[in-house]
Amino acid sequence: MRFRRQPASGDRTLVLGYSALQGGPVLLRKAVLLAIGTVVTLAVGVYAAFQLSPWPSVLLIRHAFANNGAEVAASIAPLVPQGIVAQRGLSYAPDDGDALFDVFAPPDAQGPLPAVIWVHGGGFIGGSRAELSGYLQILAAQGFVTVAVDYSLAPGAQFPTPLRQVNAALAHVLANAGRFDIDPQRIFIAGDSAGAQIAAQTALIISDAGYARGLGIEPGISRDSLRGLVLYCGPYDPATMNFDGPFAGFMRTVIWSYLGTPDPRDARVARMAVAPHVTSAYPPVFISVGNADPLAPQSTGLADALRAHGVEVDALFYPADHVPPLDHEYQMLLTTDAGRLAFDRSAAFLKAHAN
Repeated sequence: MRFRRQPASGDRTLVLGYSALQGGPVLLRKAVLLAIGTVVTLAVGVYAAFQLSPWPSVLLIRHAFANNGAEVAASIAPLVPQGIVAQRGLSYAPDDGDALFDVFAPPDAQGPLPAVIWVHGGGFIGGSRAELSGYLQILAAQGFVTVAVDYSLAPGAQFPTPLRQVNAALAHVLANAGRFDIDPQRIFIAGDSAGAQIAAQTALIISDAGYARGLGIEPGISRDSLRGLVLYCGPYDPATMNFDGPFAGFMRTVIWSYLGTPDPRDARVARMAVAPHVTSAYPPVFISVGNADPLAPQSTGLADALRAHGVEVDALFYPADHVPPLDHEYQMLLTTDAGRLAFDRSAAFLKAHAN
């Protein structure tokens, strides 16, 4: 008979340690594969989220827009004049929590003043009236009552909700013209970026009764009250946009959010077009865009369409090789020469048509 020696406790530890070491590579491979699988699953989930809904992209874009808006507002803060009379957080539709507006007026105004109702930009998915506060106070000092209007953002609210809201805001301001010391016969609508598109389409509703009926929107003011428009860098005919360039992803998100389709060829996209529908009844326009703005052809195209119908157009455009290149919404940068020129030209246009 042969007897097997029982290992001492130290030997047993060595045996167990050796066994674990032998199994280590297998466990390590399993851990790596599990980690890779988790990463792939997350990546697929994130990709699917971006493909199935505009919301993930919207939230990222809103954050970027908010940061940029804060930077622009801070840059012009030293230019805001003292003494501007401000009324903030007013409601133009009590049953709508997004229907808020601010009013700015110069101190010691003499008599009812022309009003500029400004619709903020932000790609229909971001931005707010608060970002315009400094700019509109500077404009108010030129002898206007300026009004910053909020509207519901996409994709939470889609076309034509902002149009209905802006028309409601116009009607409310007109009904309260005496309260705000506004001349109801000297109203202007203005906007930047997406706000310019909303302003331009609102003017279509006001100037063309048939067009307004087609959208089912009652004009907020009469055409006689609307003296003109100021439009900065808007998208006015999505059918002519470039959806294959470097901004294709952004444009797809905007269209998807505002119109409910990610396909730029969808018939719904044409509903936001302005340029194909203008008539000779359209009000005079001051329009401007930077030479480095991807939306530059949208402004030049609208200007051409307006002129073809005999509408007065005061355009501030730049040659393609202008230095420095002027990006989207350069007009809001009042500390630059180009931004100040756009402001001065806009104010001159407003004063000319107010008088």
